[in-house]
Amino acid sequence: MPRTTTDDRPTARTNPNPAVVPVLAFAGIAVAVMQTLLVPVIKDLPQLLDTAPSNATWVLTSTLLSGAVATPIMGRLGDLYGKRRMLVASLAVMVVGALVSAVTSDLLTMIVGRTLQGFAMGAIPLGIGLMRDTLPRERLGSAMALMSSSIGVGGGLALPGAALVAQHTDWHVLFYGAAGLGVLSIALTLLAVPESPVRASGGFDLPGALGLSAGLVLLLLPVTKGSDWGWSSPLTLGMFVAAVVVLVLWGLMELRRKAPLVDLRTTARREVLLTNLASIMVGVSFYVVSLVLPQLLQLPATTGYGLGQSMVVAGLCVAPLGLTMMFTAPLYARLSARYGPRTTLLTGLLVIAIGYGGGLGLMSAAWQTVVTSVVLGAGIGLAYSSLPALIVSAVPASETGAANGLNTLMRSIGTSVSSAVVGMVLASTANDVGGVAVPTMHGFRVSFAIATAAVAVGLLLAFFLPRTRPSAGPQLRASSEEDANLARATEATEAAEATARVR
Repeated sequence: MPRTTTDDRPTARTNPNPAVVPVLAFAGIAVAVMQTLLVPVIKDLPQLLDTAPSNATWVLTSTLLSGAVATPIMGRLGDLYGKRRMLVASLAVMVVGALVSAVTSDLLTMIVGRTLQGFAMGAIPLGIGLMRDTLPRERLGSAMALMSSSIGVGGGLALPGAALVAQHTDWHVLFYGAAGLGVLSIALTLLAVPESPVRASGGFDLPGALGLSAGLVLLLLPVTKGSDWGWSSPLTLGMFVAAVVVLVLWGLMELRRKAPLVDLRTTARREVLLTNLASIMVGVSFYVVSLVLPQLLQLPATTGYGLGQSMVVAGLCVAPLGLTMMFTAPLYARLSARYGPRTTLLTGLLVIAIGYGGGLGLMSAAWQTVVTSVVLGAGIGLAYSSLPALIVSAVPASETGAANGLNTLMRSIGTSVSSAVVGMVLASTANDVGGVAVPTMHGFRVSFAIATAAVAVGLLLAFFLPRTRPSAGPQLRASSEEDANLARATEATEAAEATARVR
């Protein structure tokens, strides 16, 4: 059993650049902006791209699929060849994709651009890995919390900004803005973030990458398109069955490889497995509020329950979700140092449950949606902040990128499932008004109830996480190679002391 220890590289940890944390967090926010920038124009995409609504959804689905595939792969490449190098590569691909989308209104070209943009999702686990490798332990907790929450922070803050741009300028300007953020993030990363000296042994597992990619596409494609294809259609059911077969065969292959893409034995540890499963539930709960509140706010007051707000005002009412997530990062560091990340995760999930439970009765005024956003932002911020600390404390330093990549993937799966289920609920409970399906208050409340149920499952999973002693930062598990080096260093020190005593 590997010994828990910390990495005390003096060069990396004693004099870190103070700009490392804000620069890496900015990269995460830039990625989140890329994901959210089309939300204000979703309903207009068929007209903007001159295509059918079922085809227009591929503009969103393509980004989801490429992000899911890229996240664990870029994490592993970062462990092998340098996390900063792969972070810059991820952002560069995002910039290229944004520029491709900015100059076209053709559906196929737009899908290509959005697929390239999805590769940026690897920035989150790579940033967490860089923080682990370069920051002193006392700064690590709050830094990883901010990086983990950046995806929600950027998403919440981008909504009103993207709505304002889409309302007053050409919608292609959104992509130019995303490209600009990506270029700025690359420049700041090259200037302020040192490369990690930690490298994993072995080579890149190409068969494992292809197998995982195929399995994820077969799984997530019917999840996102099931409502269009029909949940009981042969295509949907066939892809789900194929996903199970491919992922099982992929897992058997990974267990036999010396340097797998994902170390499934590490992933099967109780603390890692339960954290990843809880991450799915947190992802479900995060996306429900993002789907429900903007629609409720923008529905006309003539429906009897819609709040009749503009696109921009709706974005501003939901923005506190991201702002609160950002401000919970330092609070998380204090709570985790005193009580441990497990307790902080449980607290965050309880706050989310309170937010959704109270939100069931707070849907009759715009200010009430702001209150709901603040409470949910605090809970989701605490929960998201706890996840990387729990993962980092359970895996070797050389596997940080891949392990956090898998955890980020679990959150993405949660948001995908949430999008599919809530979309199905809102569609099945909608009223037909002049040939247009209008979501109902019943559908909104059922969606909030689903989120509450997901949080309850997350609480149950988190309750069975092993208890850890509180500390100033996450306990870092050493790899077997690091243990061997430590043992050799200890033996050499003892030999030197013995020689000195003889003299």
